[in-house]
Amino acid sequence: MIIGYTTGVYDLFHVGHLNLLKNAKGMCDKLIVGVTVDELVSYKGKQAMIPFEDRIEIVRSIKYVDAAVPQYDMDKLAACKKLGAQILFVGDDWYGTDKWLEYEREFADAGIKIVYFPYTKGISSTCINEALHSIRGHSLEDLK
Repeated sequence: MIIGYTTGVYDLFHVGHLNLLKNAKGMCDKLIVGVTVDELVSYKGKQAMIPFEDRIEIVRSIKYVDAAVPQYDMDKLAACKKLGAQILFVGDDWYGTDKWLEYEREFADAGIKIVYFPYTKGISSTCINEALHSIRGHSLEDLK
C-alpha cells in the first residue's frame, strides 16, 4: 500500500486545495493530510481566519482524504517517517529552491519521493483574504 502525505493550513478552503488533494489521492492508496495548528500558523507570522478544529474537520470531510492529523511543526520528513508515507506532495512554488533541493536529497535518502503539483492559477487563501478585506474596507495589515 502506498501512503501519501501533504500538509497545509487549509484556511478558507478553495478549489486549489481540492485539486491538490484530488491529484495526491490519485497517486497513492492512502492519503494523510497534516493540518497546521493555529500556534504554528502564528509562528509563521500569519493568522488563520478559520480555527484549527474547524479546518481539520473540513479536511477530514473531503472524500479524497483518508486521515487528517495536526501538524505541530515544519518537519515534514519526521512526519512522513512517523506515518509511513512513501510520497510527500507539495505545491510547485517550492520546486527548484535551494531549501527544497536539499529536502529532496534528505527524503530520497529515507526512500521518500517528493511530488510537486502546480498551484491552481488565480486562487489562494491569501487572495481570498485580500478580496474580502478590500470589500469590507480594510487591509490585511489592519488586522495585524
